Amino acid sequence: MSEVSTLGASVRDRAGKGSARAARREGLVPAVIYGDKQDPVSINLTLRELEKLLTKPGFFSHLLDIDVAGTKHRVLPRDLQQHPVSDKPLHVDFLRVSASSELTVDVPVEFENDEASPGLRRGGVLNVVRHSVEVYCRADSIPEKITIDLTGLQIGDSVHISAVTLPEGVRPTIEDRDFTIATIAAPTLKADDADEDDGGEDGGEDEDEEE
Repeated sequence: MSEVSTLGASVRDRAGKGSARAARREGLVPAVIYGDKQDPVSINLTLRELEKLLTKPGFFSHLLDIDVAGTKHRVLPRDLQQHPVSDKPLHVDFLRVSASSELTVDVPVEFENDEASPGLRRGGVLNVVRHSVEVYCRADSIPEKITIDLTGLQIGDSVHISAVTLPEGVRPTIEDRDFTIATIAAPTLKADDADEDDGGEDGGEDEDEEE
């Protein structure tokens, strides 16, 4: 299970667009906590604290403890609205969870030991088909990442989900096929190499025959 971060928040007195706009003018980010058969709670987050979390990988797969006026809510980020130009966070939805909550989560994929792949050493290219894998698990069993070992992989080899050892109680949501996570593709042919394959320099022109 990944580390649980704590995020401070204040109660937002009113819900709605007007209240959210007022919060943004004050440099805050409006958000809502919902789920677990409890009433939703409208809150405001500090922009700087939220942006620190957003710079870390796997924002949507990390549990958070949100402290609202001394009451902590264990949550999982579910939706993030951002400004279309600046990417500044505008609103966040958090799902309230308990240790026994079962949910689907996108877990980021990380690759290691690329130097131990003969295919990559020969100039092959790692073609990542899935940068994350959606899994089904309990809230207290969310893996921080899925690690793929590239040791021994040759050009043309593929890594399928069946080759990945997932933690106990964690299973992919796609269960009807052995889907591909990454492949080792052949190196791309450079332009200079293509010219050489075409025959190199052009031959001389035929001389005119004497009459």
